[in-house]
Amino acid sequence: MASDSGEGDTVILPKTRLPQGVDIPKAYIWISKERLRELPTEGPAWENLQAAAAEPLMPPDLSDQNDPTNVHVLAKALVYARTGQESYRGTVINACMLAIGTQRGGRTLALGKELMAYVLAANLVGMPADKDKQFRTFLRDMLSREFPSGKTLRSTHEDRPNNWGTYAGATRAAIAAYLGDAAELARTARVFKGWLGDRDAYAGFTFKARDWQADPEHPVGINPAGATKQGHTIDGVLPDDQRRSGGFRWPPPKENYVYSALQGALAQAIILDRAGYDVWTWENQALRRAFDWLNETADYPARGDDTWQPHVINYYYVTEFPAPVPSNPGKNVGWTDWTHAGTEARHRGE
Repeated sequence: MASDSGEGDTVILPKTRLPQGVDIPKAYIWISKERLRELPTEGPAWENLQAAAAEPLMPPDLSDQNDPTNVHVLAKALVYARTGQESYRGTVINACMLAIGTQRGGRTLALGKELMAYVLAANLVGMPADKDKQFRTFLRDMLSREFPSGKTLRSTHEDRPNNWGTYAGATRAAIAAYLGDAAELARTARVFKGWLGDRDAYAGFTFKARDWQADPEHPVGINPAGATKQGHTIDGVLPDDQRRSGGFRWPPPKENYVYSALQGALAQAIILDRAGYDVWTWENQALRRAFDWLNETADYPARGDDTWQPHVINYYYVTEFPAPVPSNPGKNVGWTDWTHAGTEARHRGE
């Protein structure tokens, strides 16, 4: 089994056999070392990333779901991984250690949004052995730590079919990959496949108002291909976040909670793809269909801190959704106008 060598290397394999042609994932959870080394150190995307990395950090706060420190820590880690500037590594390591314990007083939503970027950053810089041991113990605890609501990161992922669940799932996937826990990652993938629409894989979610569901008796996270309601296409709708706009009506409201849910969903997909799961094809390319509906039917392209998302969709599906450069980072991750510029097929030389 091939692996990059180096401090902090992690290789994850699903329980099931990898499909023929799928690469064994390399040391980095988010992007391969080979791909990272090829990325340019010039242009607006790089300049935006570098400017964010150069900014001083505020103290990490995992209890604040809007704390931007996490994605700035990730920016520093990416610049370090590309350039080897040692000062960034020390800052990232310190921030990851300072984040431990700051989840107190928060909710699983905040933990789901905030923690993933620190996990990716720690993976990119390679934590010293003593600090890595402490960080890993903390991450393992965060999977099952019960918050005042009675929820855990795991239970939020497996119960909430909206943005709460997708953010939790993304952080759960990152933790599993960092710890090298194939069983945890396999469970995360199974729940995610169920959310995408495969109820045979998983159907344990608690859904709320079902006005936007294609089949209210069999609700899903993303409506299936070809779904319609009252003569209108709802193929690709995220019903449990679109419901925040109210009951079904046409033309469809531009509901930002949908993009919030997709922040978590796309992050899950990237991590699972790196681990060998064929997520981009699952449920008739459910994630692409979600962007099709938002852009073509709802006339609602990504804006603000969601503009990192279309870069991911364009990269994996060879689509051309509006994708600003430079883009803005989201709540849990960002900088994809640099890490996922172009298309995957082009980077493979196809």
